Amino acid sequence: MFYKSTRNSEVKVSSAQAIAQGISEDGGLFVPSEIPAITLDDIKALGEKSYAERAFFVFSKYLTDFTEAEIRYCVEGAYNTKNFDTDNIAELAHLFDGTYMLELWHGPTCAFKDMALQILPYLLTTSIKKLGVDKKVVILVATSGDTGKAALEGFKDVEGTEILVFYPEDGVSAMQKKQMTTQEGGNVGVCAIKGNFDDAQTGVKTIFTSKETADKLAENGMMFSSANSINWGRLAPQIIYYVSTYAQLVADGEIELGDKINIVVPTGNFGNILAGYYAKHMGVPVNKLICASNANNVLTDFIKTGIYDRNRPFHTTISPSMDILISSNLERLLYHLSGSDDAQIREWFGSLSKTGRYEVTDEVKKAIVDEFYAGCCDDEQTKACIKEIYDEYSYTCDTHTAVAVKVYKDYAAATGDKTKTVIASTASPYKFSGSVLAAIGKDTNADEFGLVDELAEVSKIPVPASLAALKDKEVRFTKVIDKADMKDYIYSALGI
Repeated sequence: MFYKSTRNSEVKVSSAQAIAQGISEDGGLFVPSEIPAITLDDIKALGEKSYAERAFFVFSKYLTDFTEAEIRYCVEGAYNTKNFDTDNIAELAHLFDGTYMLELWHGPTCAFKDMALQILPYLLTTSIKKLGVDKKVVILVATSGDTGKAALEGFKDVEGTEILVFYPEDGVSAMQKKQMTTQEGGNVGVCAIKGNFDDAQTGVKTIFTSKETADKLAENGMMFSSANSINWGRLAPQIIYYVSTYAQLVADGEIELGDKINIVVPTGNFGNILAGYYAKHMGVPVNKLICASNANNVLTDFIKTGIYDRNRPFHTTISPSMDILISSNLERLLYHLSGSDDAQIREWFGSLSKTGRYEVTDEVKKAIVDEFYAGCCDDEQTKACIKEIYDEYSYTCDTHTAVAVKVYKDYAAATGDKTKTVIASTASPYKFSGSVLAAIGKDTNADEFGLVDELAEVSKIPVPASLAALKDKEVRFTKVIDKADMKDYIYSALGI
């Protein structure tokens, strides 16, 4: 299998090249030339296997230039109890009748990004070796909170790499900021950007596609790659947990093989729900992909109208990882739905860059509403949902997962759909202790770690060791810059 660029279908690279490069030179994102098929019998057989074995099966469909030994090295290095606090890697909690929480936050940074970013260093270093590249890989990351820490943790002290993370100065939670600014490792750097996540993401993309910058790195024996979900090596691992979840539901007797499920995802950059789309088109029986947004509801409006318009107020919310108005991975979906029409993609995303807006064709609009449902909720509705879940089911969820639950309940009420449903739970409630405690009516006057202790008392969920350990760590990174100064910061950090 080869990988094409969404902005130039003539580009054809191996999976190793796609992962190592991160983004195409034309600014497009790499997508598989076809979506590989799996059968119901394949899925049933996976029910008896470990998460690492399920990952091996899925990767073998997409990483066809990797040897079996290389794929096993990657999955066994990532998906184990050294990195995750459960043998299952991802846990399924039965929330209420026919509805399941897919807990994706049992990794070292307590967020769903660990599911991909624990394996990406293995995929990237293996890809570099396969390609015979003799350069240091400089990984640039823009984060709305969780990707940054997960990438830092995954790549810290990985030989032959440097990682630089940019986050919006006032756009992450106190715990997320503490996680990033205390990061250990000799090859890591963290810097705050004045502005929001879109400013950080746009800055990183601009630097990625700058020939001048690429040439300067090459002169110094370096090359760029990405740990954001624009990198296929970040997105592909997310397909696994949807395949795995369906197999587990069948193995547990919760559904019959072939029964359809709904998948609900709280999303801002569209990567997590796009992974569900790939799983569906591989052969996982999925009825509806439900896209849940917070007050930054650009995706909700797009899915309902076919008009993408980022010209709107930006809201800083209690679900900060979704505070995004430019959803990068939507480009991949539209490339597939438009029949791999790269000229159309260039037109739409050129318009987005120039005017902040584009409108898709009627055919694509229909394809979107056939596959997806979208809804949104504001902070007050999110808090009310956290309290409702806590009071009714004694389950404590974070602010992002609550957005998904609220949107799912609205969907069920509007449609009467009784299909069994999996809700992606994307972060530990401890990453947003103050907001969660306030939602359930508890005191929030303590400092961040006092709030963690109080939430432990209320939720009866053990405090993750990685978060507890932050209390005594010293802050290492405090620099704040303008987006325009990112390139200079990168040169300085790399000593070039």
